[in-house]
Amino acid sequence: MLRSYLKIAWKVLMRRKFFTFISLFGVSFTLMILLVVAAMFDHMVGPGTPVKRVDRMLFVNAIRQQRVDDHGWMTMPASIHFVDDYVRKLKTPELVGISTGASNATAFTKSKLLPLDVAYTDGNFWQIMDYDFLGGRPFTKAEVQQAQQVCVINEATARDYFGSTAVVGRTIEIDLKRYRVAGVVRNVSAANFYAYADVWLPYTLSSEYFKDNRLNGVFLPVLLAPSAAAMPAMREEYRQMMKRVEIPNPKEVKAVFSYADPILAGITRGILNHQDQTMDDDNLDSFYLIMGGLALLFMLLPALNLVNLNVTRILERSGEIGVRKAFGATGRNLVSQFLVENVVLALVGGLLGLALAAGALALVNEAHPVAYAHFALSWSVFGWGMLLTLIFGLMSGVYPAWKMSRLNPVAALRGSGEQK
Repeated sequence: MLRSYLKIAWKVLMRRKFFTFISLFGVSFTLMILLVVAAMFDHMVGPGTPVKRVDRMLFVNAIRQQRVDDHGWMTMPASIHFVDDYVRKLKTPELVGISTGASNATAFTKSKLLPLDVAYTDGNFWQIMDYDFLGGRPFTKAEVQQAQQVCVINEATARDYFGSTAVVGRTIEIDLKRYRVAGVVRNVSAANFYAYADVWLPYTLSSEYFKDNRLNGVFLPVLLAPSAAAMPAMREEYRQMMKRVEIPNPKEVKAVFSYADPILAGITRGILNHQDQTMDDDNLDSFYLIMGGLALLFMLLPALNLVNLNVTRILERSGEIGVRKAFGATGRNLVSQFLVENVVLALVGGLLGLALAAGALALVNEAHPVAYAHFALSWSVFGWGMLLTLIFGLMSGVYPAWKMSRLNPVAALRGSGEQK
């Protein structure tokens, strides 16, 4: 019986090509958009080189100071004083490293000026992150403490500046300063804010390296837990630590807030808590609820369109329905047939959506809108997308199929004759 339904469904879809095209376009385009957005989102917050141990990492995005007399807020990354006197003294983390956001610099070659993004890090940073070294090594804690003129560069910089990646020990000149190349790593996507740069230098060489008691600076602490199970304890210890932070200028600042969050939680805190940074909740539940609701709404639109198209299709096929019911077809048989048609349509649309998403991501990767980024399909998202597509496909066919099964054979045949 199922085989017969499948044959009928395929012939019906091929016979009504315009209806099939509209339906397939709605399903495949919707799934394509979901897959492309999910691929970009997963690329930004999911585990990957060099942030492979993301399930054990917490990131401190900012220190937010509330001024007295409601004169507003001041938000900046952390200072070395804050990192050394507070964050590094935490007992739960296995390692505490620091980095800065990439800043602009220029390297001078014989033929051109080479714009670069430079970040400053410490020795622990290289033990927390898992960069792929093509040659050499990261600079050491001793080299950082001694403020030696060493650097790590990425593959693209090595090729653009030297013409090769075998450049360990050679000298690169950046902003009229010379640095010895200690290592060369594979390119890191610019979407990975915490790990991206073209060149990495010891933080002791940064012009923003101050040894006073200010809390705000340019550094982003990264905390590595000994295990994923220790993450809640590490977050809680950081919260308790913030209660002990001494405000250096109490006449101007009445409170200081900062949180150690996983990557996604840090994003949601910035988006959803921007009006009240005193909240401890990172609003992940709200974020997932909003994103899930938007995804369901986005999937619901083509489903509603399919309902309207299915109703129109039923009216056009009233003659066929009347003949089949006159020859003994039950309402259950007719409902099953129409539902199978919708399932076939959803499956074909889902496969087309997968192909379109793969093509769209290939075009995006070739265009390089984000430096060194490579977006890949998420098969888990595709699986959930296909499941939702099938569910909505069935839902969009239930009402039209039920309405069709209740048609009176004589009325259906008469309606067919009037349409002719």
